[in-house]
Amino acid sequence: MKTAIKQIIHDALVKAQQAGELELSSFPDIVVEKPKDEKMGDFSTNIAMTLARSERKNPKTIAESVTRHLKSNDLSKAEVAGPGFINIKMSQEFFLERLRNAVAQGEGFGSSDAGQGTKVMIEFVSANPTGPLHVGHGRGAAVGDSLSRILKKAGYDLSTEYYINDVGNQMNFLGRSTWLRYRELKGEAIEFPEDHYRGDYIKDIAQEIIDQKGDEFLNKSEEECVPFFRRFAKDNILKGIEKDLSEFRVSFDNWFSEESLYEDKSVEKAVDWLKGQGHIYEKDGAVWLKSSAFDDDKDRVIVKQTGERTYFCSDIAYHQNKINRGFKKLINLMGADHHGYVPRMEAVLEAMGYDKKIFKILLVQFVSLLRAGEKVSMSTRSGEFETLADVVSEVGVDAARYFFLMRSSDTHLDFDLELAKKETPDNPVFYIQYAHARICSIFRSAEEKGVTCNKSAEVDLSPLNEEEEFAIIQAILAFPEIVEKSARALEVHRISHYLLDLVSRFHGYYSRHRVISDDKSLTQARLFLLDALRTTIRNGFELMGISSPEKM
Repeated sequence: MKTAIKQIIHDALVKAQQAGELELSSFPDIVVEKPKDEKMGDFSTNIAMTLARSERKNPKTIAESVTRHLKSNDLSKAEVAGPGFINIKMSQEFFLERLRNAVAQGEGFGSSDAGQGTKVMIEFVSANPTGPLHVGHGRGAAVGDSLSRILKKAGYDLSTEYYINDVGNQMNFLGRSTWLRYRELKGEAIEFPEDHYRGDYIKDIAQEIIDQKGDEFLNKSEEECVPFFRRFAKDNILKGIEKDLSEFRVSFDNWFSEESLYEDKSVEKAVDWLKGQGHIYEKDGAVWLKSSAFDDDKDRVIVKQTGERTYFCSDIAYHQNKINRGFKKLINLMGADHHGYVPRMEAVLEAMGYDKKIFKILLVQFVSLLRAGEKVSMSTRSGEFETLADVVSEVGVDAARYFFLMRSSDTHLDFDLELAKKETPDNPVFYIQYAHARICSIFRSAEEKGVTCNKSAEVDLSPLNEEEEFAIIQAILAFPEIVEKSARALEVHRISHYLLDLVSRFHGYYSRHRVISDDKSLTQARLFLLDALRTTIRNGFELMGISSPEKM
């Protein structure tokens, strides 16, 4: 919608230039915003102030010149305000025609080609396969999945990936923890190490091994047993993770194993290449990357004194693999405790000859789960944590996803379980879903009265003339721009804020105006408006991975 306004303003600038009122050695970006006070107009631009320096004129003089040349059948009024703002009011038909287009697009409403088919990889969740997903992982899953949906809607060629960290000491601890619980369940007295995984899920996995293998491992050494227990536990936990994510409406195009980077020598080849380029040196028995030469605050170890490769070493090969697969933009969602990862990864990409701008990390802040006002303790190794599956079981997928998505992902989130379960307007997801269900109920009532909504482009919308109706129409028509801005800024919470504002307008409107009445033309026009509103809510919820119930 703003694109059309920008074109009208651009045409006015050209005419002002042709009239000799403006020089315009170059055309600046035209910014169009909604005035804070809706009475000032539908749109406002500061273009006159932007041009003041280059034109060497008072912005108000420039604004008056531009306003004189603003000509369009879609334009109702344009006037200068303040130091040089131009306030613009559009004709009613301008909005009504676009409302018709929105309904015609249906599920496609909100789509754009902003991404121009750019190949983007989003890697998210990527929790170590050492235990079930907790609520922190749930927030990352919701944000990553919603961002993927938004980017696809905005015209990006999107792929999603889960990186499986199945190499390193944490996997050895997992195997050994399961082996010790196996022996314990078979009657041995075991002194269980504090730094091993202590959750009940380890006992459950050990019991599965007993059910399948019986006493097979009782008389074997630790070296013989742990590799099997490690693999069995990893596969078991990964199946549980995949199941939990699927039930949370999250799926991945690819599950990528860290171990595969060692099997195909990718890690070794990446290190050798960096060494050949002079980006690696040895010190104190370890191998270091000269990351400080690329704006990192210090050099980083990639091979420890023991000969064990660090996670960072694997990540070098992994991100090179992503680029080799043709992705032009790499987005990683990580926990807030990974903030130090950003400069080192940017450094290694630069060392390998890539533009660090292709790489973006979104840090997802921590979640505090509140139950009756008290925080729930969460620790994977101790087993004192609330799993994502438990939260979803308690509050439902829709509420869980909404609450994870309703705040900017870079801010701390207090997840109030009691609020998430309420069926009152205080609960935002219920409030929005209720609006959708209420609209569906209106349509059912219309059908019972023999009234069918006319969705054709020829429908007469002229009976819509209430200010509230046009406020709703403008809010609906802002949806594509909200999606595009969300995609460009990589901010999923904009959708939840938008929907909440949209349905708030509807609830207020519905309390004051009848939709179905003896006035057939007005009834048809209002049903058409509500159909557009219903489509917008549904499309917005689809981006959040939330259902749009027709009855509540």
